[in-house]
Amino acid sequence: MLCGMKPKASKDKRNPIATAIGKRVKVCRVEAELTQEQLAHEALVDRSYVSSIERGVANPSIETLANLCYCMGITLSRLFEPLTIALKPTGERRSNIHMPVGERKTRR
Repeated sequence: MLCGMKPKASKDKRNPIATAIGKRVKVCRVEAELTQEQLAHEALVDRSYVSSIERGVANPSIETLANLCYCMGITLSRLFEPLTIALKPTGERRSNIHMPVGERKTRR
């Protein structure tokens, strides 16, 4: 480290749910004896996206997870099966939960 520089505080901003799912995707991929490249090719996604999912950086849709599961020869229930703990919601999409439906912002 250069003189006068302070070490940056390491704050992991990854979503704990995405991290748990990513770990499971990796375990299942390895059990299926697939590389990230092979899984990505079969699932028609980029290898870097598979890597992002496994590291908990990406937050894939259920459709993407179902596609990955199909390519690994497992079901969605098998992917989620070992996740026996309840994971606290992150609150990312809950900012407008107390607003009447007509006043909520819609995503476009």
